[in-house]
Order: sequence, then structure tokens, then C-alpha cells
Amino acid sequence: MQSTGKSSVSASADPRNRSNQSHAVACKPNGKSPVSSFNDHEAMLFKDLSLAPHESELRFRLIHFWEARVPIKNTLIGLEMILIDEEGAVIQGFVPPGRIKKYLPELRQGSLYSLFNFYGSKSKFLYRVASASVTVSFSHNSELKVLENSHVPFEDDRFRFHTYDDFESNSDLRGDLYDVVGHLKVVNGQPLSVRPFVDEVEVATTRRMLVHVQTYEGPVMKLYLWDQAAIDFCSKFNSSESTPIVVLVTTVNPKRLGGTLALSSMSSSRVFIDHDVSPTRDYLTWLSSNPEIADKVNAEVVTKPETLTIAEIFSYIDQPDAKAALFECTATIDDVVHGSAWYYIGCGGCKTKAIKGATSLMCPKCEKDGIAGEPQYRARISVYDRSEQAIFVLLGDAGRELFGKHASELVSGYFEANGHKGADFQVPVPQPLLNAIGQTHKFSVKVTAHNLTGKTRALTVTKVLPPAGPPSIQASEENIIAGGSDDSLVAGDGVCESSKGYEGAAEEGVNKSCDIVEPGKAKRPRRET
Repeated sequence: MQSTGKSSVSASADPRNRSNQSHAVACKPNGKSPVSSFNDHEAMLFKDLSLAPHESELRFRLIHFWEARVPIKNTLIGLEMILIDEEGAVIQGFVPPGRIKKYLPELRQGSLYSLFNFYGSKSKFLYRVASASVTVSFSHNSELKVLENSHVPFEDDRFRFHTYDDFESNSDLRGDLYDVVGHLKVVNGQPLSVRPFVDEVEVATTRRMLVHVQTYEGPVMKLYLWDQAAIDFCSKFNSSESTPIVVLVTTVNPKRLGGTLALSSMSSSRVFIDHDVSPTRDYLTWLSSNPEIADKVNAEVVTKPETLTIAEIFSYIDQPDAKAALFECTATIDDVVHGSAWYYIGCGGCKTKAIKGATSLMCPKCEKDGIAGEPQYRARISVYDRSEQAIFVLLGDAGRELFGKHASELVSGYFEANGHKGADFQVPVPQPLLNAIGQTHKFSVKVTAHNLTGKTRALTVTKVLPPAGPPSIQASEENIIAGGSDDSLVAGDGVCESSKGYEGAAEEGVNKSCDIVEPGKAKRPRRET
């Protein structure tokens, strides 16, 4: 639909009328008969609001509401809302944290309300969900009533859509949040050729999903769903009789990471599929008339994790609202960090670090005594590329992939050759680890909660890919991204399942490693020759 500068009442999503400008789509009431209002006096409209206290009546439909919190600290800011009046104008509402308990019991999404005694406050500039410059703020004496009978119809919803070009031109600006509608290409790494399996338990635990979506004939975009948006998508997807094709996600944040455009849901985001609302139904109709579009892009092309430089990974970590992520990074091994153990004794089953009991080893995760301890890699290596230096922590299979042998094989080999050493003796760094110095590899690295909370800057390696040449200076310079944004974005398919058992050992190891070298501050350590 072509933008005219005004919100359209039509719910049409006809691609023939699209432009690169954003456009608004309104959803009319679903067959509700107009009835008499309980009060016939004229109410104030959103267009008449000013930055001042108001005693007049304000009537609106509550489209959506959610808790606004400070990233990472999770401090409650207040309750934010999207409201629509009888003219179809949309504005943002706000309830301060100290007044949430008073008004929250009355709030129902989709209901009509009458509000007295409020004030118009200046709208925020970051991550706005409505274009109005005024926000309806609840005051200490605000009176909220359910508007049960209204002779004036209120639209059910209103959307503001962006195309790929729109999102690309507005990425990283942290401005208004727009909506995206398109057809699914990949769901959590699974193409739609066979119905993807979405694990509800896993989504409820990780609270994240990654889907790839294409808007009409545009490029495929990664769409990261977080928290409630991920749970809602999972529920809708699994409960649908047929495989869902169309998805609409509101208020997404566009971000360029490693040169690739991706969209990320926010706390204000809502999720709709196939037949939920008018725009998804219209898009589904268009897609059925253009079946070749659904198969136009090879789904395998868009399932690869982002490849970033070390500097880009650190820049991502410094973002206030960053999430756990999985990246690929090509780096050269400069040294094996000395001064701390390169392995630990773990549970033979779950790989969790074992603890000493009175007479035997215990596994805190399996809650078992007398376990058979098995040496596991926890090697810390100093690496660099053309942009930055870092400490990588190699656990389990990642260590075996790089060094060519299991940690248990190297430890047992040492004790066989040095039988006089005690069982508690720490085996020094063996030659296979030193042989890796100078090699260049592509690593799959995981940004964890410990990185995001500032506990460590060391990065956990989940997989070592075949050797590759170091990244070019031009590529590393062009792809550096500025830190300090307040949005959320992840650039991988989530936490690698094979590495979860090592996380306890990784936490202890990476904290020690940062006492030796702090990436981003120290220079590359020198090797002894």
C-alpha cells in the first residue's frame, strides 16, 4: 500500500500499491453493532492533546500493553500501552511503576476505556511505537473506567509496515519501531519443505527463536524472536493444523551486524500468523496468487551464522540490551595461556566439573557420589585477527577438534611417563597444544550471560572449523559496528547444545583467564622463544 502521509482505513496489503515508504493498515471492528454510550458528552481526541494536565474525558481502545524494563538490570520502568481513538489515531500510554497495581487489574487487551484526569507528557525518541509526539501518562488522580457501551466504533488495531529497503535505511537508528509482514522461509534452521519441529520446552527455557522471513519479492531477513514473542510464535505455530506460512511481528528493531540486516523483536512486539488479522490474511491471499515466490530463495543459503571479527563481537557484547549469541570468527592462535590448568576433572556423563567428597568425587549436577572423573579440556588460548585480540576458551570436543587428541589421552599419557607424580598434580601444557600456536582457524564462539554481565571478556569456543586464512584488513575495517545501542539482537541459532554441559567449567576458567589478559585493553602477549 502506498503511503499518503495518512493512516489508511483499508486493510489491503496489495503489493502492487507498495512503496519504499512505511504504510499504516487499520483493522476495523469485527461486526460489532453500535450501541448507545453511557455518556453523551464529547470526549477529547488524541489530536487535541498537549503537553499539560487534562481533566477532560479520553476514550480509546487498548490495543496492547507491556512492562518496560531497563536492559540487563531488569529494573521496572513502568507499564507502556498502545491506544487508538475513534478517529483511528494511535498514541502511546504510560503508567508509572508506583501506579501499576492500581490500574493493571482493569486492563484487558482490546477493551474500550474512558480516562479522566491525566497529563500529556513528551514522547520518547528511542524505540517509539507510535508517531505521536505526546504520550498519555496516568497521574495520581487518574480515573479509568471500562467503556461498555459506545455508539462510536473503534478500530481493532493498526499496523505500520516497513519493507526491506525501509528497514535497511533505518537500521541502527534506534528510532520508531515498525512492523514486518512476510512469508516464512526457515524456522529455527529448518526449511518449511517439511513441517519444522519447534520444541516448546526448549523455547520456554531459552526464550528465543530465529526465523527467516521474506517480504514479497524482497531479500530474506533474519528475524530474532525473544521472550514473550518467541513463546507466542511457538504456541501459534504448533497449534496450527497446517504449517503456518505468513508471519506478522509488530515493533521490530532493525540492526546491521556483520554487514547483514536482521530484525529483532522488542518487549512491545506481538506475533500473528496466517489468518489472525487482516494484513496476514491479505498477504496469504497474495502469496497464493504468486506461489513461485515461496520457492524463489534457497533456504539453505540463509541458515548460516553471522561471521564477525573479534572487534565486532566485543562491540556486540557492549550493547546494553544484547542477548546470548553464537558467531563465527576467523582468528590466529598467538599463544596458549599459562599459569592455570588447561583441563579439569569432570563427570564422565554430563561433563560438569566434579567436586571432591570425603572419599570420592561427586557430580553437583547429577547429584551422584563415587563418579568416575574424566579429564576435560578447558584450554585458554590467546588469539588475534586484524581488528582485535581475545582469549578463547576451548571446552570438550572443541579442544579435541583443535589439538587432535582427547584431554584424557594427554593426561593419562603424562602420568604413564611420570608415574612418580601425585594424582593431584596438574599436568603442564602438552606439546599438541603448543603445536597449534601460529595456526589460523575459523571458530564458532558463544557469547554467554557472563560476557553480557561483564564477569568476563573471554569467549567460549563451541566448535573449531577447518583452517582458513586471516580476514582481510578491508573486511575488518568495513564491518566494525558501533557499540552502545539499546536494542536486542542475536546473530546465531542460539546456544550450541553440545557445549551446555561445560558451562560450569567455562565460567571458572574464563574468569581466571581474564586475570592474565584482558581482551580489548592489553596488547598481544609475547611468546617465549
